[in-house]
Amino acid sequence: MSVRVVITGLGVMAPNGAGVPAFREAVINGVSGIRYDPKLAALDFSCRIAGTPEVTEAMKLRYFEPLELKGFNSEAVLYGVMAGIEAWQDAGLPLANGAMQPDWDSGVVFGTGSSGVDKWREAIYQVDEGKVRRLGSTVISQTMASSISAWLGGKLALGNQVTTNSSACTTGAESVMMAYDRIRSGKALRMLAGSTTDGGPYVWAGFDAMRVCTFKNNDRPEAGSRPMSASASGFVPGAGAGALVVESLDSALQRGATIYAEIAGGHVNSGGQLGEGSMTAPNSEAVQRCIREAVREAGIHPDEIDVINGHLTATSKDATEILNWSQALNRKGADFPYVNALKCMVGHCLSASGSIELVSAVLQLKEGFLFPNINSEDLHPEIAAIVPRERIPLQLMNKTLQVVAKASFGFGDVNACIILKKYKP
Repeated sequence: MSVRVVITGLGVMAPNGAGVPAFREAVINGVSGIRYDPKLAALDFSCRIAGTPEVTEAMKLRYFEPLELKGFNSEAVLYGVMAGIEAWQDAGLPLANGAMQPDWDSGVVFGTGSSGVDKWREAIYQVDEGKVRRLGSTVISQTMASSISAWLGGKLALGNQVTTNSSACTTGAESVMMAYDRIRSGKALRMLAGSTTDGGPYVWAGFDAMRVCTFKNNDRPEAGSRPMSASASGFVPGAGAGALVVESLDSALQRGATIYAEIAGGHVNSGGQLGEGSMTAPNSEAVQRCIREAVREAGIHPDEIDVINGHLTATSKDATEILNWSQALNRKGADFPYVNALKCMVGHCLSASGSIELVSAVLQLKEGFLFPNINSEDLHPEIAAIVPRERIPLQLMNKTLQVVAKASFGFGDVNACIILKKYKP
């Protein structure tokens, strides 16, 4: 008998909201978290705007012991731990405090593209200066690729699989699919899934050098990230983390947990960097296959999809993404699903983008609203030829939703698509 899988907890550290309540309020009201970054200007970046979560010392102390924060300088771990524990507590699950045994039925898949880049920089300077003995004892735990899953596994006493995935911008969506597959196979009852990323100049410099970030909106940060817009000129870099508790339906019902949504199915694949695919560009055939396979596994008809929560980075590839959705679903014009792109408010949070955007998608499905697509007033003509203006709302819409499709596409020509359904007993 097939195991049904649901989402029972949410956590987020986003540029426009630290924690789910603040994030929800910002998303509903179309509040941007993009700000002018004087550090980027001082370093002569072309793009001088960015999105990072605003975290106070008091907030850190809700999730870390004072001793853990001594010499601490890893944003990826900071954001990931805060979002992960928020999701775990939201699901009504206990922390490790006083645990005598690991929770053998629970694990974590929490991805990242980097960990502790600023800590690495500190360490490199000290090593080069011959100060190895002054590094301290926490450099490794802040900078190894699996730091975030190790931190969460310890704080939650998780005894099932504890691992970190990394697949560029698909990392967050992929982590949820990995958790979904593990639960469906019967190897775990619940998994904490999500992703995180460092921010700052040492992470974003390479993208600025590639000229994929906007440089035309430094004087108007909140209008800088413009997915699906004719005047889009590149993405705005961001940072943060998103987290979701993924659980078998039987376990959720036994615990009396709040069920946000059901994961009906999904798919991950790659275009092999063939055809129009490359290290930086998706192979459209692979994108369309990924979407079709996700729909097939979910057991739905393409016409049942109410909303597409797109990858949509505010680059020249946005029109291609919409065309791929149209061809994969065989829908266009008034028949096309609603579309929204969270990057208009938070920028492109790289390896954290998929999980942060999934949190917004789940909130929309659970509460019945469509957040506004700010900064897309001047719809790109190639997109307008496929999707009517009213299907890309500029204002908040209250609407009962049944099915949301979420996709992420990443460097390396990798793709992930997840189909979320409103939970029905």
